[in-house]
Amino acid sequence: MLGAIDRDRYEVIPVGVTRDGAYVLESDDPARFALDPDALPEVADNDTRVRWPESAASRELRVVDAAGERSLGDVDVVFPILHGRFGEDGTVQGLLELLGLPYVGNGVLASAIGMDKHFTKTVLEGAGIQVAPWVTLTRGALEADPELWQRRTRALGLPVFVKPARAGSSVGVTKVDDWAELDGALDVAFAEDRSVLVEAAVEGREIECGVLEGSDGTGIGVSVAGEVVVTGRAFYDFEAKYLDAPGVELICPADLGDGELFELQRIARRAFEAVGGEGLARVDVFLTGEGFVVNEINTMPGFTPISMFPTCWQNSGLSYADLIGELIEVGHARGPR
Repeated sequence: MLGAIDRDRYEVIPVGVTRDGAYVLESDDPARFALDPDALPEVADNDTRVRWPESAASRELRVVDAAGERSLGDVDVVFPILHGRFGEDGTVQGLLELLGLPYVGNGVLASAIGMDKHFTKTVLEGAGIQVAPWVTLTRGALEADPELWQRRTRALGLPVFVKPARAGSSVGVTKVDDWAELDGALDVAFAEDRSVLVEAAVEGREIECGVLEGSDGTGIGVSVAGEVVVTGRAFYDFEAKYLDAPGVELICPADLGDGELFELQRIARRAFEAVGGEGLARVDVFLTGEGFVVNEINTMPGFTPISMFPTCWQNSGLSYADLIGELIEVGHARGPR
């Protein structure tokens, strides 16, 4: 995104978050954050500290470094390009709302719902949208009555997917083909979150599409569909999503009939509305012999050159740079929330 954003329209202040949660002034060099499988980029503590405005009466961003403290200017809009907890789950969005800063994308509620797979499914199911059967576990509940949870999980049938409730990018996800593998898969998932889903696998084509709230008042737009075809991997995992690992082919536009695409776009729009979506989302579904089953709604989808969200919009006639600009304009026009 640093390399694609229109610098004739926007002045960028890159703010990084370290592993310890410090806000630092980062490099504006796109090569600094290239996704190298052998050395993934990391925001290191460079001894700078970005200071957010002291109150909602100001939009001035400041930085403290070896030269002292100086102003970075007033912020018009924040683009929280963050995945996972403490970035995509409503926490940063809440911080920005407390400060009165406009930002791109979904608000606190939609972000929190979209981050938690259990509540995403609960909300979508309540809206009449088909989702895969699932069971949600905690360590305490599992230890208190292991036989009950064993019966409930086995009732889903094999195979199942074991997933942390609040982790993104397929981190901590395991496909289980034999119940003997379940305990190990639970350990992997519980390492990421205290709440874990065991979800029935759905047989069908894996289809994704982008949802975009228009800045011109035209309402909610939905892109053409893309398809994830897994040939040499157990599922569409982190390496395939971000590091272009072999065994997965991304096809866009997907081969769908007009009626199928219309129905997918209707369901995607309905899912976006059900969680209270704003700005953008990627809706992931399975196309089965009986129709569409929604897998999840991603409130801050990937933006790498191989990510499905920008790819779907490029195939819908919206360039990468224009997509970024559209999102910024929507966030700016909405103003403080």
